[in-house]
Amino acid sequence: MIIEPRMRGFICLTAHPKGAEQSVKNQIEYVKSKGKIDGAKKVLVIGASTGFGLASRITSAFGSDAATIGVFFEKPPMEGKTASPGWYNSAAFEAEAHKAGLYAKSINGDAFSNEVKDQTIELIKKDLGQVDLVIYSLASPVRTNPVTGITHRSVLKPIGDTFSNKTVDFHTGKVSEISIEPSKEDDIENTVAVMGGEDWAMWMEAMKKAGVLAPGAMTIAYSYIGPSLTEPVYRKGTIGRAKDHLEATAFSITDSLKDIGGKAYVSVNKALVTQASSAIPVIPLYISLLYKVMKEEGIHEGTIEQIQRLYQQRLYTGGEVPTDEKGRIRIDDWEMRDDVQEKVAALWEKATTENLSEIGDLEGYRKDFYNLFGFDIEGVDYKADTNEMVAVESIKE
Repeated sequence: MIIEPRMRGFICLTAHPKGAEQSVKNQIEYVKSKGKIDGAKKVLVIGASTGFGLASRITSAFGSDAATIGVFFEKPPMEGKTASPGWYNSAAFEAEAHKAGLYAKSINGDAFSNEVKDQTIELIKKDLGQVDLVIYSLASPVRTNPVTGITHRSVLKPIGDTFSNKTVDFHTGKVSEISIEPSKEDDIENTVAVMGGEDWAMWMEAMKKAGVLAPGAMTIAYSYIGPSLTEPVYRKGTIGRAKDHLEATAFSITDSLKDIGGKAYVSVNKALVTQASSAIPVIPLYISLLYKVMKEEGIHEGTIEQIQRLYQQRLYTGGEVPTDEKGRIRIDDWEMRDDVQEKVAALWEKATTENLSEIGDLEGYRKDFYNLFGFDIEGVDYKADTNEMVAVESIKE
């Protein structure tokens, strides 16, 4: 079939397998070009199919020759209907890893469930024995707690007051004002239940109990802080409470891993175009201005550049992992530079529909968005007939 992007609001309903394959190959080549990293050799990535999770799996495998297990929840293809992008990313990753002689297996299912935790632990026991790095990179709006059976839904809302500011429709380039009503009584609790650290802690507890964590094992979860511009709706809103919980969980996990010399960290990463961030009001406008400034400064990074730098310059330097006063790894350091933020704030004040294409990088934002779904990637013939029925080698449907 000829596969084209079909949009519904902030979501693309189709994905291109050849585009995803080329994107994964490009990321692999980048990691290989930066030299070897003396990192973990047996790695579990929870949330391994897109964004920072996929970049972590690629960096582990092709930077450190690691055996990797990836857990994700993706939609396989059906005749005449494409898979979700993460499915095609994972298929391409496994194919490239196997070609390179690297162990790579995947599990497709709800990572919040006990069943998937058990299945993953059994696979580690059978094939790897133990893992020495666990990456936790889940992004989901909904979670059913496996203990209580309660389904929680996260919301992105300010706390206390209505938030009003500029936003942009990145499809049309229209800059407008938006207002977001404050959270209600159980919104915070539900958002923390989905996006906080409870499930991360459950994974680590189950793995430790099963004996599949190697001595000195490390686990990393990903977070974001962002600028004062987005603070009311992000870091000081419902999602910020969830991130606070996630960051606090790192300390409790570290305490629980003391007897095996293990450590948990939260890495605060840069603002990037993801399926989740595209739906957050204000963020697309901020990112388009940020991209413009960081590209001009020569310090722009995508997901693979961010994670490769995290591994090479923070996690595996041979010394202590550097953290801020709250124990967090800061790989958002270039984004949060004073000069960068001052320039973005100045551009924000004057951003309009008429001038955004000049003062911002809306084209870069759009391109990154389409790239998420395997579209607009150089070297791919989008007019060619493409087989949508692509399998992930290790998954038997």
